[in-house]
Amino acid sequence: MKVNASNHVGTCRCGQLRAECEGEPVRVSVCHCLDCQKRSGSAFAAQARWPDQKVRVTGEAKTWTRVADSGHRATYHFCPNCGSTVVFVIEGWPGVTAVPLGAFADPQFPAPKFSVYEHRKHSWTAVLGDDVEHSSPGAHLEQAGVNDA
Repeated sequence: MKVNASNHVGTCRCGQLRAECEGEPVRVSVCHCLDCQKRSGSAFAAQARWPDQKVRVTGEAKTWTRVADSGHRATYHFCPNCGSTVVFVIEGWPGVTAVPLGAFADPQFPAPKFSVYEHRKHSWTAVLGDDVEHSSPGAHLEQAGVNDA
């Protein structure tokens, strides 16, 4: 949900947990890693990132931490009532908070500019746009027979 010309509010499904994000995100991306697929329940996950000081979280949250494909710890903050993830932080992105795009319920939200872990992308998906940066961190490990999941 867009509150005004430069603020976005993401909420969980029941509305109890909120993330108020000031200004425009510093990055909007799609991730195809297996863990993001599992977290989102979809073929990929889309998220936007802001500097920590631009995100205000209100409501009660539970957290869950895992080691991401990158090797960094990712901590997810989700609603204890409906289970929706509203924000997450990743060690590899210090000072930055991510919000899943679906939390905004805004079809006009800026499109992703980055598509990562494409070696894990389902063959029937495509992230379109002339200015989208495509990358596949970890693909070299998989090609060498090392499972980085």
